[in-house]
Amino acid sequence: MNVSQSAQNAPLVSVRDLSVRFAGTPPVHAVNSVSFDLASGEVLGILGESGSGKSVTLKTLLRLLPERKTRITGAVDVDGQDVLSLSGRALADHRGGVVSMIFQDPSLALDPVYTIGHQIAETVMRHEGASKHDAMARALEMLELVRIPSAKRRLANYPHEMSGGMRQRAMIALALACRPKLLLADEPTTALDATVQIQILLLLRELQQEMGMGVIFVTHDIGVAVEVSDRLAVMYAGSFVETGSVADIIRDARHPYSRGLLAANLVGAVPGTRLDAVPGAPPALSALPEGCAFAPRCAHAEDLCAASPVPVWSDGGRRWARCVHATRTGGTRAGTETHKKDGLE
Repeated sequence: MNVSQSAQNAPLVSVRDLSVRFAGTPPVHAVNSVSFDLASGEVLGILGESGSGKSVTLKTLLRLLPERKTRITGAVDVDGQDVLSLSGRALADHRGGVVSMIFQDPSLALDPVYTIGHQIAETVMRHEGASKHDAMARALEMLELVRIPSAKRRLANYPHEMSGGMRQRAMIALALACRPKLLLADEPTTALDATVQIQILLLLRELQQEMGMGVIFVTHDIGVAVEVSDRLAVMYAGSFVETGSVADIIRDARHPYSRGLLAANLVGAVPGTRLDAVPGAPPALSALPEGCAFAPRCAHAEDLCAASPVPVWSDGGRRWARCVHATRTGGTRAGTETHKKDGLE
């Protein structure tokens, strides 16, 4: 294989042993030895409860965490660049040019003192060196692409003059304005009502397929994750505990936490009955237990669960789960080096 072929086959995103610590007494272990690859055009859904480390993982890919209070170890490579070593102009070019992010609350992400058209055009001028005329033409094109009605008139609107759904579409237009190779979406539909949420999810999936972007989509909602993702990574207490295709995890989740999230889903629930919610609460990230962090909440926990490292079950490919019980249900015990690229330590 020649160099050009190797480059073509290289993943868009390659994360190895990523750990993020926030300064404090004691320090907060927000992300713990996370590894994964993402191919161009693939959608990875990261699923888990609030506080599991999902958003911190995304922000690390854009270097948005406060540097003085954060210690990051491991390796993060996006489109062939070592993200953790970027600085100055190279880091600014990375943000928005190569990687863009859709945040949970567009009211906080959009600048209230500038029009929507100005904000999109400014991004295009900064990253592509376009003239103001061409940049405004791109802004109009993007608003039309995300199907904002009366797009030309909306260019002159300020964020507060638009509904929540329209603001979210405007933020998507802003994120896609420079045609990034990687799109990060952090709970982008949580604050929207059900009807608008479905519209935004379908729009994101359609735009992703049309533009061929890689996407990492963070959510706590299994229904949303299934709607937009090709592959799922279930995250608990700062670590990935299971990964696999959407179909594999929905049909045969191997980790008790994954099964708990599926059981707590409203889809298919009988009206008037209680959902099987996961009992208890996640551990404090400043005081993680030894061994499996989910053991204190797990109905199947046993003494072996306190051992470290936790054994990993794998089907020999990209499907695996970090759990004592998963290793007893078929498949193989994964070797650390063989499966490290998909999150195994």
